[in-house]
Amino acid sequence: MAATAPQTPAGDDRNLVTIDENYLAPTFEDRLQIFWSKHSRTVWALTGIVAAVIVGRYAFESYAAYRERQVQADYAAATTTAQLQAFAQTHPTAVLAGVAQLRIADEAYSAGNFTAAREAYTAAAPLLADNPLAARARLGAAFTPLQTGDTATAKPALEALANDTTLAKAYRAEAAYHLAVVARDAGQAADATRWIELVTTVEPQGAWANRANQLRESLPAIPAPVAASATASPAAAPVAAEPSSVTFPGKQ
Repeated sequence: MAATAPQTPAGDDRNLVTIDENYLAPTFEDRLQIFWSKHSRTVWALTGIVAAVIVGRYAFESYAAYRERQVQADYAAATTTAQLQAFAQTHPTAVLAGVAQLRIADEAYSAGNFTAAREAYTAAAPLLADNPLAARARLGAAFTPLQTGDTATAKPALEALANDTTLAKAYRAEAAYHLAVVARDAGQAADATRWIELVTTVEPQGAWANRANQLRESLPAIPAPVAASATASPAAAPVAAEPSSVTFPGKQ
């Protein structure tokens, strides 16, 4: 007996339509299914990358926090000069290495070892970066040469600090005060007066202003300039005074 072909149910005239991007009216679910069938691998890959980045960042931050705690513990254990030096060598880029160098410098300064103090102050400043103690290290490095009579090294460094408007007022005032003392000792009363004026302008109510005003009283009176006679011969004209090496903010 021959096989009978399957019969289509009477009245079932529905058309089968493939759902893809060419379908005129796909539903939201249809769009989602189409997108997923085309891009599922990419989505899974991106998800894996994002997850790896998040996990990696968390691991890095956890390790960095652990290292910071370890550095802090090592610093707290350093109580002698030798231990501070060893700490600074072990952690050469840490901010606390700058603090250690600052302590070493202070100890050397107190002991009268001004060369070692200046070296340690100089080493501390870049390590401290934006830390407020960086200005103190710079001031120490600039001032310490005065203790050995090296004014040629000290003056430009102190001038840079006194004229640096980004520094705390107390540091600028102290630098200017030391410059006034240097000028007074060199017999440069006019320069000393100008630095005293800077001290009292920068920090008028501070301790350095009080010391500057006391220093002002010890200065000899500055004679008024004598006008040259219009009929004076060139040979009789006064010799021009040597220009001051002091520079101030806003002046050339």
